[in-house]
Amino acid sequence: MDFTEEQINRYARHILLREVGGEGQGKLLNSRVLVIGAGGLGSPVILYLAAAGVGTIGVVDDDTVDLSNLQRQVIHGTADIDRAKVDSARDTVAAINPDVTLVPHITRIDAGNALELISQYDLVADGSDNFATRFLVNDACFFAKKPLVSAAILRFDGQIATYNPAATTADGEPAPCYRCIFREAPPPGQTPSCAEAGVLGALCGMMGSFQATEILKELIGIGESLAGSLVIYDGLGAEFRKIKVRRDPECPLCGDAPTITDLSIHA
Repeated sequence: MDFTEEQINRYARHILLREVGGEGQGKLLNSRVLVIGAGGLGSPVILYLAAAGVGTIGVVDDDTVDLSNLQRQVIHGTADIDRAKVDSARDTVAAINPDVTLVPHITRIDAGNALELISQYDLVADGSDNFATRFLVNDACFFAKKPLVSAAILRFDGQIATYNPAATTADGEPAPCYRCIFREAPPPGQTPSCAEAGVLGALCGMMGSFQATEILKELIGIGESLAGSLVIYDGLGAEFRKIKVRRDPECPLCGDAPTITDLSIHA
């Protein structure tokens, strides 16, 4: 694509990268990414995708900014308290990069709207804070055949993986989905939320930036995808572990005899 002089200056450090170049930057400008949640993970994801020139960023969130959010949700400021998070995010993105359009979806993603929302985008980034949403987003991305880059944080720990129904692992096997690793949500009360257990604010920035990096790689088509791997980070120990994971033939969603064939399980 033809770049303006301003765009050449803005994206110069990308264009200089042999793996990205003008072609890769053009792909970013023409890409559409849906971010689930404008919170601790969604904030850095949105910021870095906007700075990178991802042309359209949809954000699903029906919450308003609270003072307790500001320790980690860096896309919002003190003046945004009580505003809709998607509106705050839209203003921040507009100030960062006029090339980018943020599409606000002031709603909760559910079984009724998930496929319609996801079908409008090329890739989904999940930064939700509960298991019900994570399983719903995984299932909807599988049925919509959209890649999903999913991260999670709690206390001092984080994890990230990419789930892509069209991907194969290094040995040529179909890549796993979220349910291949986490079959079902834990019983209520077994796993505390960030509101209950706390989270180190900077960890959200670290994992969200990691998530944004994997999204950009998927959109451009460079590097090694995290499809087929789960990366776990121990913040207190400053240690990463990359675990290879395989598709489970008995997975109820993507297995050989699936029992989940639509989103009615989430209704």
